[in-house]
Amino acid sequence: MQHVEIEFKNLLTKQEFDRLKNHFSIQEIDFFCQVNNYFDTPDFLLKTNGMALRIRKKNNSFELTLKEPNEVGLLETNEPIAKEDVQAMLAGTSFFQGEIKTRLEQLNIRTDTIVHFGQLTTFRAEFPYRDGLAVLDKNLYFKMVDYELEYEVTDEKIGEKHFTDLLHTFQIPRRKTENKIVRFYKEKMRQQSIE
Repeated sequence: MQHVEIEFKNLLTKQEFDRLKNHFSIQEIDFFCQVNNYFDTPDFLLKTNGMALRIRKKNNSFELTLKEPNEVGLLETNEPIAKEDVQAMLAGTSFFQGEIKTRLEQLNIRTDTIVHFGQLTTFRAEFPYRDGLAVLDKNLYFKMVDYELEYEVTDEKIGEKHFTDLLHTFQIPRRKTENKIVRFYKEKMRQQSIE
């Protein structure tokens, strides 16, 4: 299944995160856990081409996702994946047979070179906001914890205005916010450089 993802992101301080959580009456019970395992080639061929590959565990089911650059937003391809296939991919013994494998091969990316790079856990709460879906994320990876506001929309122009208004209302500065996978890789490289 493919769809175009249009979303806005902004890193938050813990205080800003708590302020939004309180304003929108989000309780701890409203957060659910997502575990993301990220993959790439040893020479970061996916990352270099603006792509991302992950397996997400949510509600005891698994989904393989490939994100690719698109004219607007990102083109996301999602496929359900069995637990046995997840274990094989994590171990590096085989790659899931499906549409994503076919797409990677079309891009001349050999799936037998893809390796597991690590895990990022997100505690997420979602709530409707104007014409989109607002998301509060607490992310844990390596020894890092960060907080993030995402806003998923279908119209980029309207979404931009609503997101800017939301930040302005809560006096949250607009911050250049990279995708989770980019932050994950930067932290991984930073950790490796100090080991």
